[in-house]
Amino acid sequence: MEKSKPQLPSPSDLQRRRGRWKLMLIVAVCAAPMIASYFTYYVIKPESRTNYGELLDPRQYPIPPLGMTTLDGKPVKLQDYQGKWVLLQVGGGDCNQSCKEHLFAMRQLRLMQGKDMERMERVWLITDAQPLDTMLMREYDGTDMLRVDSKLLQAWLPVEAGGSAADHLYMIDPRGNLMMRFPKGADPNRVKKDIGKLLRASSIG
Repeated sequence: MEKSKPQLPSPSDLQRRRGRWKLMLIVAVCAAPMIASYFTYYVIKPESRTNYGELLDPRQYPIPPLGMTTLDGKPVKLQDYQGKWVLLQVGGGDCNQSCKEHLFAMRQLRLMQGKDMERMERVWLITDAQPLDTMLMREYDGTDMLRVDSKLLQAWLPVEAGGSAADHLYMIDPRGNLMMRFPKGADPNRVKKDIGKLLRASSIG
């Protein structure tokens, strides 16, 4: 029995196929920049990130009501600092050696930003009612010292495994988002570089 010959595509079929290939080629050309940008961001860029502090997802750590007051009892909120970068530390009023090192580091880190230092505020959240040392307050004048409900604070700030919020310095961005945590015993020079990058990036545009 004689085999039937394969049917050749008609001119109209060939034209439709060519049209589809042209359309796919146009779509590929138009999509190439977007594909390249996604590849750069999700594949290449994470490998080249050099931030020292740990970036935090602010959606996971929205700033809650913390029952904060100034030392003379006036209510205040961290949201009142919007428009400024906030370098944040936590600790009891007795201010142990680690607390004093954080106070010193925050003061120096702000000074090292030069003309950009006015864009930063320093905040010490005090977790108890312990009276503060007068000499310490004078030495670190310019740091906002605020009383806070320690239980509410503990439920908000993320910490390293086995550690406490008093181990870290934190950064809050000008929109009021908690966005970075520095490690325990952080290297001030590396913290300075992170802060400098954040200030420069936020001043663009």
